[in-house]
Amino acid sequence: MTEKLEITEKRFDEINEKLTDINVINDQEQYKSLMKELKNLTPIIEKYRMYKTARSDFEEAEQMLSDGGLDKDFKEIVQEQYESNKKLMDEYTDELKILLLPKDPDDDRNVIIEIRGGAGGEEAALFANSMFRMYSMYAQTKGWKTEVISSNPTELGGYKEISFSVEGEGVYAKLKYESGVHRVQRVPETEAQGRIQTSTITVAVLPEVEEVDVEINPADLEFQTYRSSGAGGQHINKTESAIRIIHHPTGVVVECQEERSQYKNKDKAMKMLYSKLYEAKLNEQNSKIAAERKIQVGTGDRSERIRTYNYPQSRVTDHRIGLTLYKLEQFMNGDCDEVFDALAIADRTAKLAAGGND
Repeated sequence: MTEKLEITEKRFDEINEKLTDINVINDQEQYKSLMKELKNLTPIIEKYRMYKTARSDFEEAEQMLSDGGLDKDFKEIVQEQYESNKKLMDEYTDELKILLLPKDPDDDRNVIIEIRGGAGGEEAALFANSMFRMYSMYAQTKGWKTEVISSNPTELGGYKEISFSVEGEGVYAKLKYESGVHRVQRVPETEAQGRIQTSTITVAVLPEVEEVDVEINPADLEFQTYRSSGAGGQHINKTESAIRIIHHPTGVVVECQEERSQYKNKDKAMKMLYSKLYEAKLNEQNSKIAAERKIQVGTGDRSERIRTYNYPQSRVTDHRIGLTLYKLEQFMNGDCDEVFDALAIADRTAKLAAGGND
């Protein structure tokens, strides 16, 4: 590991030197690429330099203790320096092992999120709306942009299903663990007797990809147009601007009706289709690895119950890592980092235990 870190530090210093070169500064593409690489290397090098400082202090204390001749009080100080830096070295070593793990190539991608109501009828649809609001508010705290692609609203303000894009820096890295079944326990707005009902929704997080990432034969596609409709099936658009695309080899169906322009709806629907086919490709590649780990990296099993939201107890529990927080209101208002970061750490730890191989 030390050899790898030395090579990484050398590269870090090379990049910093190149970034002062006027020719590199004037070459926007090269400059942007180097800045991105520097950003990825910075946390590794910062931690490595902390490790080297601790190692230097440890070796100094070790030498002084070995030489002997210290009075009692000073020896206690040196012994403390020896033990504290030894502990720091162990901590930094563990952290560096995680930082050196190969990065998920999709982490910097934008995402498309699909939320579908499951068991629970109208209450599930209302919870789908609550989850859409939660992700939107979380995106807002990160400075990300959200845009609805397709939705099927209900008369009471819920969603049978809703698909939306999230654009920004490191979006997939943060949201990729959200795929799966989310369960809510609360007294529904539609329940007069005040009984707690359990409902579910399914979330799918798809990395947004380019055409070069997935090959699609145009002959395999069937395009259908239809009128956009609102809650209860009421038409809200007299022209057939909504688009449905069927990919016959896989049976994947996508649709978009949010824009008035048929062209814009087609463009959004094609983005969703590319992402769905890319996800299927990833699932196939990762099936063996996912079986070895507790968390499905980036392509979660949508049939797995991953989290419970208990409103009477103000409790949110992530079942994959056994994390329970009693601050559901804050979480549903977009304060999600404590859970999302814990999932990322658990995943990296699982990768490390599996040998760091993807």
